[in-house]
Amino acid sequence: MLIHLETQDDLDEAIRVLVKQDRRLAPILEATGMPALRRREPGFAGLAHIVCGQQLSTASAAAIWARLSQAFDPLDAIAFRRARADRLGRLGLSVAKIKTLKNVARELAAERLNLDVLANEDADAAHRTLTSLHGIGPWTADIYLLFCLGHGDAWPAGDLAVQEAVRTGLGLKARPNPKEMAPLAEPWRPLRGAAAHLWWSYYRVIRKREGVIGASQ
Repeated sequence: MLIHLETQDDLDEAIRVLVKQDRRLAPILEATGMPALRRREPGFAGLAHIVCGQQLSTASAAAIWARLSQAFDPLDAIAFRRARADRLGRLGLSVAKIKTLKNVARELAAERLNLDVLANEDADAAHRTLTSLHGIGPWTADIYLLFCLGHGDAWPAGDLAVQEAVRTGLGLKARPNPKEMAPLAEPWRPLRGAAAHLWWSYYRVIRKREGVIGASQ
């Protein structure tokens, strides 16, 4: 069953269902309160935004994205495909990111890729479609599915904040790696995306308890 997290009410209901499914989440929700829904723009621009921020500080990613958004209004696959690589480099994109997004733009132009239909595919199948693209890794794929398409079952197993929150919340001895995160999330299907929102909120609670300001995610 496909569930979409389009509104805050959708997320609230999903969290309530999750807590009934897995009572281990009850104290997590008590600590965090209801998490806020996070959404980004869909389509090429949304994926480009995520790729732009890979392995960069929040401030650096925001600065590059601001320059891109100003240079391309709107930022779409056609405009990006036509843009010269040297111009994109001057705006702050690395060679690897330019190559990744140029390839995505070509796949969209050739109609071998349709980002919008992924919202209605099984989360694991949609994940495989995205990660088959050059330069799109598991984390990027899952963040796109969750934030840009509102896919209720997208599970960002490679996100360090979610991993650390799960470790603490479930009392694990060590932070689980992406492979270990998959079976841990099985009880939360088909709402793993909602669970991710809850774990991100819990990570912020943990960081605040530790006195760390400006926690990621």
